[in-house]
Amino acid sequence: MSLHAELHRHLGGAVVPRVFWRYLIRTGHPLARQFPDYEEFEAFVTRPRSSLAEYLELHALVEPFQTLDTLPYFVSKLVRGAYVFEGICYLELRHTPFYRTDPALPLNDRIAQMRDVILAIGEAGYDPKFPLLMRQILCMHSQLPAEVNRAMLTLAREMPHYVCGIDLAGPDIYYAARMDELAGLFGEARAEGIKTTGHVYETADGFHPRLLPLLSRIGHGIQIPLRFPELLDEVAARGQCLEVCPTTYLKTGTLPDLSSLRTVFERCEAAGVDVIICTDNAGLHNVRLPWEYENLLTQDVINFDQLTACQDAAFRHAFAWPHPHPPRVLLDAIVSASPGIGSFSAPNTSQGELL
Repeated sequence: MSLHAELHRHLGGAVVPRVFWRYLIRTGHPLARQFPDYEEFEAFVTRPRSSLAEYLELHALVEPFQTLDTLPYFVSKLVRGAYVFEGICYLELRHTPFYRTDPALPLNDRIAQMRDVILAIGEAGYDPKFPLLMRQILCMHSQLPAEVNRAMLTLAREMPHYVCGIDLAGPDIYYAARMDELAGLFGEARAEGIKTTGHVYETADGFHPRLLPLLSRIGHGIQIPLRFPELLDEVAARGQCLEVCPTTYLKTGTLPDLSSLRTVFERCEAAGVDVIICTDNAGLHNVRLPWEYENLLTQDVINFDQLTACQDAAFRHAFAWPHPHPPRVLLDAIVSASPGIGSFSAPNTSQGELL
């Protein structure tokens, strides 16, 4: 049984390098001539960058290939891999639909086409052979026009079957100049009951306390326990969690190694703030969610009790997980009912609800 929830994975960074490279080779794209050997392509894609801005250029590389025609291919591959190789049963896939529209169209037509992008991703994400539950988070972007960002809020409101929330992404150096606009959009979302998350307090350019009260979850947020631990009590009182993506901080140059994350987990645990572990860009990192867990354990960043707490918290903070418990509760009940192990004590939920 798949056990994991992944709440922070970007469509632009979710396709594993080999799948992307094979697509380039098959379509005869110029990048295939630049990287005729897969090993060279993998090294280029997965090498660390010096800053978040440089790192995000990788998304700009991938996004033009994820068109209405190709989205079914890319999304079906990532769903299959997530279910089979990562044990993921619930996935929140985030993206900026505008960047998958036809760049030859006028702005208003591209905005209209965003609806088709969401539909294409939603339909490609359903496969009865790999029955994970997938929902989309729409990323407002720090470099897109205000009308595009507003359109994403409208689509989140109108397409709840496919969309479970909105996000703020893009280089965080541009947030401050647009704070009134961005805070206004998040305020509207919260007033309408739309779930929110945002990439804040990840880097030294992401300190925006005005946005914090408007978020259901905090995208990354590692600088709060590292540099602003006095904010943790407020984060706990609001019931927010941190979406921590360990490998990202190495790839963006935000952290020299993972040892600092030990402080993040310890201070959050002491303050009663949940932490969930995510991959962010599993494809571009060439890393899967179970490896993120294992890497934190083997480097003594967390212990097994903290790991279990993070895994359960992911289901608790998921925007569209339909059950009151994570799947592990059902497995615990089955084990407890096994002869010689202990008596069965069913959770306060029917078995059918958990499946």
